[in-house]
Amino acid sequence: MNRPVGRVFAAALNELGLTPNQVSLVSAAFTAVGIVLLATVHASVWLGVVVWLLLAVGYALDSADGQVARLRGGGSVAGEWLDHVIDAFKAVCLPLAAAVGWYRFFPLEHDSWLLVPLVLAVATTVEFFGMILNDLLKARQGVPQATEQGGSSIVRSLMGLPTDYGVVCFSFVLWGFPRVFVIVYALLTLAEVAYVALALPTWFARMRRL
Repeated sequence: MNRPVGRVFAAALNELGLTPNQVSLVSAAFTAVGIVLLATVHASVWLGVVVWLLLAVGYALDSADGQVARLRGGGSVAGEWLDHVIDAFKAVCLPLAAAVGWYRFFPLEHDSWLLVPLVLAVATTVEFFGMILNDLLKARQGVPQATEQGGSSIVRSLMGLPTDYGVVCFSFVLWGFPRVFVIVYALLTLAEVAYVALALPTWFARMRRL
């Protein structure tokens, strides 16, 4: 859903005269506020909804910056760098903020539950770096991006939903229900770890073929 919503933002922000880099920074600001709230404000139902909305808007704006760039005739290397740095920031900081929020505000039966968001931080960071490195090394070898892309289907899309950043954002509507949220977040973490465990050997095999 982030791309269709991002198109609306892109059209509006382009009319306001914002540059793609400025859109990226606005996206980062929305995401950062949501992350800070998780770690500093007592868990509640309203906070979960607010955090979800902030993260969702940030996600849509993350899609809008590239669309604004295309509206203006193309992006820049600096803009792509900024976009990826912001993505790296949210990939690691969101689960770490969740860990802080769990520790401060959740009635956890055992501190070992804090490992869940920490594991998610590791898994999402490895996935992000792996994807970026895949693109970089393929480009260095002159391999078109489309060469390595698999087919798509509704089934594959549904199977990938648990690892989708938008789904992770939406899970925070349960932030005001700690016991439910911990279970849901643990399942999302398990799905992410399974995805990375399956993806890494596949990516390595592709790199060997290069």
